Amino acid sequence: MTTPASLSAMHQAASLKKQVIEALRSAVLEGRFQPGDRLVEREVCEMFQVSRTLLREALSQLAAEGIVQIIPHRGPIVAVYSAQDARAIYELRATLEEMAGRCFTERATAAERKALETAFSAFKKACRGKPGNDLLVMKTAFYAALTAGAHNPVLEDMLRMIHWRVTMLRAHTLSRPGRLARSLEEIGEIMEAIARRDPEAAGLACRRHVTNAAAIASEILTQKEAELDQPAPKTRTGVPRIVRV
Repeated sequence: MTTPASLSAMHQAASLKKQVIEALRSAVLEGRFQPGDRLVEREVCEMFQVSRTLLREALSQLAAEGIVQIIPHRGPIVAVYSAQDARAIYELRATLEEMAGRCFTERATAAERKALETAFSAFKKACRGKPGNDLLVMKTAFYAALTAGAHNPVLEDMLRMIHWRVTMLRAHTLSRPGRLARSLEEIGEIMEAIARRDPEAAGLACRRHVTNAAAIASEILTQKEAELDQPAPKTRTGVPRIVRV
């Protein structure tokens, strides 16, 4: 028989597990761990002051989210996305965000529209500063407001999972000269369509924004993969020289 004391212990364990998942997820998405970095259990346990059992449960959840990869005989690493992975992620994102734009325009309350405008203003302010974590946080807040106003819980859950993956790719796209300014313009076009209460235009503006980001991410990752495939440069003695990437 489950006693109140055991129920309390189970609740505390579940709460702690959630905290570990959120802390580790934030550490990855904020760039404290880079793609390909090994997540050494002993070091991560010490960092977050948790047991290995809790950490492994958290890593299992993050692997399901696509943020961590479990490599046989090597252990967990921060997920590394290929150009093909990026194309698949952005393809699904384009479809889901087009739907989110349409649904928000049709269903959002006055308070939700105001929340989206506030999030957009914060993003514009962040764009005027140096690109960094604040910019990514503000853009994440914008999409959270957009999906909340779409009033489709399943769509919201799916986009949340996609956006975690996209956040790991976004540093690639925003690093392209001129992309940040163009991204701001594209989101402005989404806001204008929503203000006109034109769901068709809002949906297409959302898809256009994602498609443009996808093209840049695919191009950058394809170029990086090509560079990694190049043979190592040789020294004057003809011996291949190790190149760190």
